[in-house]
Amino acid sequence: MSSRIAYVNGAFIPESEASISIRDLGFVYGDSVFDTWRTFGGKLFKLEEHMDRLIESLTYAKIVIGMSRAEMIDATVDLVARNLPMLRSNEDYWVTFRVTGGLQNFDGEPARNLGPTVIIDCIPIPLRARAPFFKHGIDARLTDRCRIAPGAISPNAKTNNYLNMILAQKEISADFPGAWALMPDHKGNIAEGAGCNFFVVRNGAVFTPTTECVLAGVSRQVAIDLCDGLNIPIHEQDLSFDEAFDAQEAFFTSTSLCVCPVATLNGKPYPSGAPGPVTKQIMDGFAKLVGMDYVDQYLSFLSDGPASTGL
Repeated sequence: MSSRIAYVNGAFIPESEASISIRDLGFVYGDSVFDTWRTFGGKLFKLEEHMDRLIESLTYAKIVIGMSRAEMIDATVDLVARNLPMLRSNEDYWVTFRVTGGLQNFDGEPARNLGPTVIIDCIPIPLRARAPFFKHGIDARLTDRCRIAPGAISPNAKTNNYLNMILAQKEISADFPGAWALMPDHKGNIAEGAGCNFFVVRNGAVFTPTTECVLAGVSRQVAIDLCDGLNIPIHEQDLSFDEAFDAQEAFFTSTSLCVCPVATLNGKPYPSGAPGPVTKQIMDGFAKLVGMDYVDQYLSFLSDGPASTGL
């Protein structure tokens, strides 16, 4: 079998044949939510935690999926199993479960919305594009474009409305190719990187913004739990730019990055290196938890090409 498989509205079909209607509300209005896992050695990580967050997002967006939690889990696990034969050596998958509001209805026409559109798909983690981040660290750049305020859309609902982050990343990439956008919140504090959570290390303690204005990332929680287990002081609080700028270390967390060191903020190097000693402890703890050296996996795909966020 040469084509990856996608799950579309209850059917497993070749990815190349998967499609949605031009009248789908996810496409027309962004009326959709999603969540994403990654695999380690072909095995899904934090399956239940991501699924619970997806269900919370569905509730927030008022989308009724028509599947039980168990059915959603079974479909996800089944899809990964079907796609494992297409996984190349030393690679792993991003696995994304998307649900839209279904088809748009029109005044005076027969009702056409028979329920939500449900899609699950697998694509390889961008190991080649992001490998340089694990050798040199990430160049984080603060944007002028702030994260959407929580009074408008909750940051803890994973919706397909990513234009806010995409514009921030495009603006940074235009001036600093290979850099990663770091967005402020509506109050002027640090919020999150485009698609990832942000942490700094100051005097041996770790600090990260509260979830008032940022997504409660699953990998963010793993890092917090690792800090607790390693007896590293961890604080969730508002984080000003000056506090982040004057820290000794920094790192991003996300489903695909896991824990990745930030080398510079607005061009200023963090003095403890990338990774610094505290960040390295957390990275090693993450690798032990998932049962594989994910840093070595990234570095095995390192080339002379430029780094890219993939956004």
